[in-house]
Amino acid sequence: MNVHSQKRVGQPQRGRGRPPVEGLRAQLLDAALRTFAERGYHGAAVPEVARAAGVATGTLYRYFASKEALVNEVFRAAKTRLRAALFDGMDVDRDLAGAPEPLFGAIWRRLCAFARAEPLAFRFLEMQDHAPYLDADSRALERAVLHPIWLGASRLGRAGHGQMSAESAIAFVWGALVGLFKAERLGYVTLDDATLERARVAAWTAVMATTEPRRRRG
Repeated sequence: MNVHSQKRVGQPQRGRGRPPVEGLRAQLLDAALRTFAERGYHGAAVPEVARAAGVATGTLYRYFASKEALVNEVFRAAKTRLRAALFDGMDVDRDLAGAPEPLFGAIWRRLCAFARAEPLAFRFLEMQDHAPYLDADSRALERAVLHPIWLGASRLGRAGHGQMSAESAIAFVWGALVGLFKAERLGYVTLDDATLERARVAAWTAVMATTEPRRRRG
């Protein structure tokens, strides 16, 4: 008997030429990310995602029960990669207790690097209105990513720096970065390292702008 023809016990068999289950799942998520990034959640239909992945619509539904389930998987995958890009190799507790401007600069540069390395994921995540379809797991991951940044911004406010709330400061900086990369995508600007560094200085200055430290009441 040809040993190469024997079925391996305990391993699922697949048809010739078909990708393994995990490979096909990743293929579907990649196609969904491209489609949602280009057309938005409401502008993309499930059959479009299936065509982009090169499979039948029914095949996609075997892996994802609904469009909402699919977009939540895409969101969590992209947000997990963003969290790694922002915080891997950092001691968050130590860095939050240190000087705020170097930490702001590190987060800014890591965000820029993520936008460069993963333009589709950044473009998908920049779509602000994810809330209507996010499930509990996606919302929890969103909070986990934002929490260290919110803590840093809140500590600045308690120290009397700046006039923005932590939430406003985060929205302002994220919006500025999103606007820059969108303008580059549309051909209005060219973002080299020097331009991004000047933008970082401008964003930091705006967040910290105040005439004097705020005095605590009472």
